[in-house]
Amino acid sequence: MYIGQVAKDILKWPRPLSPPVVKLEKRVIDEYGMPSTHAMAATAISFTLLISTMDRYQYPFALGLLMAVVFSTLVCLSRLYTGMHTVLDVLGGVLVTAVFIVLTYPAWTLIDRLDSASPLLPVCAIVVSFFLCYNYPASDCYSPTRADTTTILAAGAGVTLGFWVNHFFQLASAPTESLPVVRDIPPLTTDMLVLGLTKFTVGIVLILLVRQLVQNLSLQVLYSWFKVVTRNKEARRRLEIEVPYKFVTYTSVGLCATTFVPMLHRFLGLP
Repeated sequence: MYIGQVAKDILKWPRPLSPPVVKLEKRVIDEYGMPSTHAMAATAISFTLLISTMDRYQYPFALGLLMAVVFSTLVCLSRLYTGMHTVLDVLGGVLVTAVFIVLTYPAWTLIDRLDSASPLLPVCAIVVSFFLCYNYPASDCYSPTRADTTTILAAGAGVTLGFWVNHFFQLASAPTESLPVVRDIPPLTTDMLVLGLTKFTVGIVLILLVRQLVQNLSLQVLYSWFKVVTRNKEARRRLEIEVPYKFVTYTSVGLCATTFVPMLHRFLGLP
């Protein structure tokens, strides 16, 4: 996502002209178009999920591949439909993700082990992510690109920190060297569906509460530090305020999702 977002502000390829294109999405209309980060995210999520599970769960590979292709294709087509991207933008995003997956796949297991074994990795994830966000390429006019990038990197840093905390304090069972193939994926029963929805609801409520609390506190501290009028929307867009408050807020969200939500589930007796 960082590669895609930065590439937009370096290449500065405009979004499709309107007219003739009808733009149905207004929030990111000031961003540049190449590559489509929606296409990148959809391709990354669907195909890394496929690659990560095909040796752990037994299911028809052709079906998994079809689902990955359909999901990423629908997202890509939606970007054309909303008038946010050209076909070239979408293809560029898919190509960048494909290259990235190929280059990083041999290191996935190593990164997984470092995350649980090395105390330096979560520190590096936080420091490097914040440095990249704070030094994001400047734009001619304000767009939500930097804020979105900070949100994404901060959440990733928080998740990385959360996995390390779980391992260090033994909050989660240690992974086995070789996971057995699950021959039968459990059927989706009513009880399982209710349990899943309950755990999701509990988790999302806690995450939203943490997000609101940390956001309010971080903004108050930054407003006071830089002597800015409270609730000044323009001030929230300043580099020295926007990046720190977004980063602290969504690092907390990532940490909460991976550490505190599972702890709350166990406390409430939700398996």
